[in-house]
Amino acid sequence: MNILIDIKNLTVAYNSKVVLDDVSFTVRQNDFIGIIGPNGGGKTTLLKAILGLIEPVSGEICFCDELNKKRGNIGYLPQVNKFDSKFPMSVFDVVLSGLASNKSLKYGFLKKDKNRVNEVLAQLGIEKQSHKSIGELSGGQMQRVFLGRAIVSNPKLLILDEPDTFVDNQFENELYKKLKDLNENVTILLVTHDVGTISAYVKSIACVNRELHYHQSNIITPEQLASYNCPIKLITHGSVPHTVLQTHQPHSNKH
Repeated sequence: MNILIDIKNLTVAYNSKVVLDDVSFTVRQNDFIGIIGPNGGGKTTLLKAILGLIEPVSGEICFCDELNKKRGNIGYLPQVNKFDSKFPMSVFDVVLSGLASNKSLKYGFLKKDKNRVNEVLAQLGIEKQSHKSIGELSGGQMQRVFLGRAIVSNPKLLILDEPDTFVDNQFENELYKKLKDLNENVTILLVTHDVGTISAYVKSIACVNRELHYHQSNIITPEQLASYNCPIKLITHGSVPHTVLQTHQPHSNKH
């Protein structure tokens, strides 16, 4: 598979505190990578570095030509905690804004763009909320809207930061099924704490806790865990896939 992103020796810090330390990581076309790790371990920081929202201390992030030429090919769903109920933007306009990077000020949005928004709203079951203010929605509805914004441009790469937060059980199941379908044509990076559920959908797992440990499968043996020194103790498949977490041990005392 073609390489979309090649991360080499990436180090990121906030106020001199290192959050990601010498991370190297390759994302290939049609990957579906579940990114897990403890709170504060650097998962969101990794996504922000890929998106260019924060500047690394050292290392490099190389994109394939297709992503470099048209960064609108990257869809992003950030963490959503709450939204001002008085915010005047409608559901339709929020999703439409996902096409803004591809538009010029001269021509604006076309009829086909608005048709695409209506198509996405229908896919996510929120077409009836189209004209509501974004601040009027429930947490689950809001996540649907921001997922719509992330996928409306038909991105080549989809980056999601805990999209299962605040969603109802029905939409959580729909979400993962939708992502699995999208993965036929879209590369996905997904940060989540719900490892048991995603193990049935993702193709590989990256454990992030300052360092990054990459597992090329969604099934990890005890022998692999010992060599990777990863906090996942076990992931199983079945009617109730589950996981048990333990603490990472540092590789070395290089710092």
